[in-house]
Amino acid sequence: MYTILMESELIGLLLLVIFAWIAGSKASRLVYSPNTERLHRKARKQLFWAGYILVPAAAVLTAIVLMILSLNSAFWQDRAFLHAPLVAIPVLSVFVMAVPKLVRLRKGTKAASEAEVPLEADVRGHSAEPGLIVPFQATALGALTAFYYSMSAPVPFQWDDTVPLVLFLVAVAGLWVRHDRRYWKVSHPNTVVRYRPWVMLLRNLSVLIIVVLAAGGVFYVSMQNSRLPEQMDMMSGVVDYGGGAVAAANDHAHHSSGNTSSSSANSNPAVSVSQLTGPRTGTPDRKFTLTAEKATVRLSSGKSVDAWTYNGQIPGPELRIKQGELIEVTLNNKDIEQGATIHWHGLDVPNAEDGVAGVTQDSVMPGETYTYRFVAEQAGTFWYHSHQQSKEAVQKGLFGALIVEPKTDDMDPKVKDITLMTHRWNETFAVSVSDSVERMSIEPGTPVRLRLVNTDDWVRQKYQLTGTPFQVSAIDGSDLHQPEVIENTLLELTTGGRYDITFVMPDTPVFMGIGGKNKLGLFMSPDGKGDIPDNSTVAATTFNPAAYGSTGPVPFHAASRFDRNFTMILDNKLGFYNGQFNNLYTINGEVFPDTPMFMVREGELVKTTIINRGAVDHPMHLHGHHMLVLSRNGKPVTGTWWSDTLDVLPGDTYEVAFRADNPGIWMDHCHNLVHAAAGMTMHLMYEGVTSPFTIGSATRNHPE
Repeated sequence: MYTILMESELIGLLLLVIFAWIAGSKASRLVYSPNTERLHRKARKQLFWAGYILVPAAAVLTAIVLMILSLNSAFWQDRAFLHAPLVAIPVLSVFVMAVPKLVRLRKGTKAASEAEVPLEADVRGHSAEPGLIVPFQATALGALTAFYYSMSAPVPFQWDDTVPLVLFLVAVAGLWVRHDRRYWKVSHPNTVVRYRPWVMLLRNLSVLIIVVLAAGGVFYVSMQNSRLPEQMDMMSGVVDYGGGAVAAANDHAHHSSGNTSSSSANSNPAVSVSQLTGPRTGTPDRKFTLTAEKATVRLSSGKSVDAWTYNGQIPGPELRIKQGELIEVTLNNKDIEQGATIHWHGLDVPNAEDGVAGVTQDSVMPGETYTYRFVAEQAGTFWYHSHQQSKEAVQKGLFGALIVEPKTDDMDPKVKDITLMTHRWNETFAVSVSDSVERMSIEPGTPVRLRLVNTDDWVRQKYQLTGTPFQVSAIDGSDLHQPEVIENTLLELTTGGRYDITFVMPDTPVFMGIGGKNKLGLFMSPDGKGDIPDNSTVAATTFNPAAYGSTGPVPFHAASRFDRNFTMILDNKLGFYNGQFNNLYTINGEVFPDTPMFMVREGELVKTTIINRGAVDHPMHLHGHHMLVLSRNGKPVTGTWWSDTLDVLPGDTYEVAFRADNPGIWMDHCHNLVHAAAGMTMHLMYEGVTSPFTIGSATRNHPE
């Protein structure tokens, strides 16, 4: 609904700019009519143009009214108080000022409309009145200004957001003065009026050149101001305390060095992220070595992929561990010049083990090693990937599955446990290295768990299980409470998200189709043979996690008292980022490093309202914590849904909550990694925690 209304408004504004610009040009040329007959006819056509501009204006205003009636105020406040007046007031002036003058002009020329009588001075003056011309031109400028605000939303509003509005008012005033001077000039009986298009062209060209030069200067200054520092820490930005207790003035030093020696507001000494490690001593229950290296790998079809790999394979080795075990992973970088790390996506490890270059460690360069140690506290489906230049690293293959099994006495040894990691290798979709249908023999009656992991940037992957009912047992590694049995249901999984689905294998074929077609997926039958079930004729509904399962025991809920209440508004705007002009993806109107830092204290209960005003979805990934989803679009979630990678669609409003029980500096970013690389990243920060690491072009660290 929101997307349709937003697009309707944008299309309406563009049409209004075009129609009103044409109407304004025609109105300004009425005075050049050679005789009363032509003026009479042109005045009639101008009345039609007044009607034409009413259509897109009505579409714009209708879209805004429908937003007001159906959506959260964050979606329409700027539209109601900026867009609507910029459209409605100029259009109203057309019908209040210009149309009556056109009607009077038609009546004044009606008697001589059938004769080619030269225009008299008073008639000529009436055709050049500012009140007849400027409303049309103001409508075009108002729609253009509203379109600018649509593309660069002033949310939250800052005083410098008034600049386009001031320029609009100055331009309208300038047009009025110009046309008023012409009105008095052409009203004089001795004035000779000649239509000289080349003079008008030169004048308009001169104005255009001045505007372009002024805009070029503004663009150059904006471009230079957008360049990121060569070195900065991850504590840059504006602190948002979410209405909670404010730290003492010296609690955090937000500067390039990242060093702080003061005490926090609760009298605890400052702690570096380097101190927030997993166990440094003790014999690990499992040890792994992952080597980041370049390799050429073949898909099942024979296509070759030049990839960045862990241990020479794509995806990297599946790491299977058990809940409660002490894990040690050594990363070797063989030849990835850009550097590498390992981030444990969704597993809430201690901050120093989080694997984010420039936040929790330095990037591991060729020839270097780094060791991670942590206890796997959660059971579930997770994955790991490099968080050094993560957009490129993940795209090229530096990722793998991380499965934490429940403790041994909770395991069912009969379960067929299968991980399906989907990824796009260049332009080819595949499950791991298989870009076709894989076949598997599974004995009837066997419990089956399919772990679905979508690693793709900016892809909401589709999965459809045909041939048996099933349950969605877990989301993002967290089990659901009393999940219902469903069938003919399409699963859409966001970038970085995970679903675990379970079923009991029937004695007939079952097919997990991926990507909406029968050419990719997993075929299961008692002997691995048989025809792939046709799912093209199945009327599938789309799985809605907000209305699935039932409420289980939770440590807090929507009615709990929250210590911090944050608002995160996701949006788009045109602008510069690090010297490049682009469509930016913003958090609370800013891109990193000017995005807000949500400041919390250990033990606090935190609530965040996430609002997506933009045109595309944003899978927001909070490191180090799982969020309990409380509501979606004003409706309470029916089940118990914990998420670490929440897919926020355009027009969505989510309320989520978590306990601040994992001290550190944690990234919170869009996992459409191209968005994160363009500045859609921020941080959750605990009071009294600092980082000795820095990022920037003069450092080795580039987390996004």
